[in-house]
Amino acid sequence: MTALLEIKGVSRFFGGLAALTDISFNVARGEIMGLIGPNGAGKTTLFNVINGFYGPSRGEIFFKGEKISGLKPHRVCALGIARTFQVVKPLQRMSVLDNVIASAFLRAKNKTQAEETASEVLDFTGLKDDRDVLSKGLPLGKRKRLEMARALATGPEMILLDESFAGLNPTEQNECMSIIRKIQGRGITIMIIEHHMQVIMSISEKIVVINYGQKIAEGSPLEIRNNPLVIEAYLGEPQGA
Repeated sequence: MTALLEIKGVSRFFGGLAALTDISFNVARGEIMGLIGPNGAGKTTLFNVINGFYGPSRGEIFFKGEKISGLKPHRVCALGIARTFQVVKPLQRMSVLDNVIASAFLRAKNKTQAEETASEVLDFTGLKDDRDVLSKGLPLGKRKRLEMARALATGPEMILLDESFAGLNPTEQNECMSIIRKIQGRGITIMIIEHHMQVIMSISEKIVVINYGQKIAEGSPLEIRNNPLVIEAYLGEPQGA
């Protein structure tokens, strides 16, 4: 598969603290890649570097062969990378529909086109019946879906999902997984941060593991599950110790 996103030797420093050190990997077009690691490993920082919230201190990022490291978030989004946030941040005083319309204006030429895009996305994510509800009134599971809907409305080729399953019950997790697989079915590439191992192992085709800001493993879910470095990072001791 062709690499859609290329991370090449990316490091990010905050003062003297290295949040990321020499991270390199590719994300193939159309795949679902999981990004895992203990709390504080640097996962969300990496997302923030990819989408332009932070620039890399060292290294480069390429999307569709074009260097994007150092671009502002709105430029990265316009090129085709959308993201969701670990702490959902809807426009609380606006309806669900208007939240998605706001995102759709990235590519829509007028309000009618934005409304058409938003309506289609709400139907796709199962939020059609909530279109007129104020977003602050939604339960967590639907707020997570709204976050995905807002990202989809920008017309992305790739979505970065930051803990879309956190706080969800098993039924909501299954609904969320179904939506993610449908998103992939549209040809959209997905990179997902997630702590639910059962979810990440079942949904990902490839997984990258980072710990203390460094990549410690990359491979299939089966390879990652049996990797001694990954087991040590999560359990605090090597397998068989």
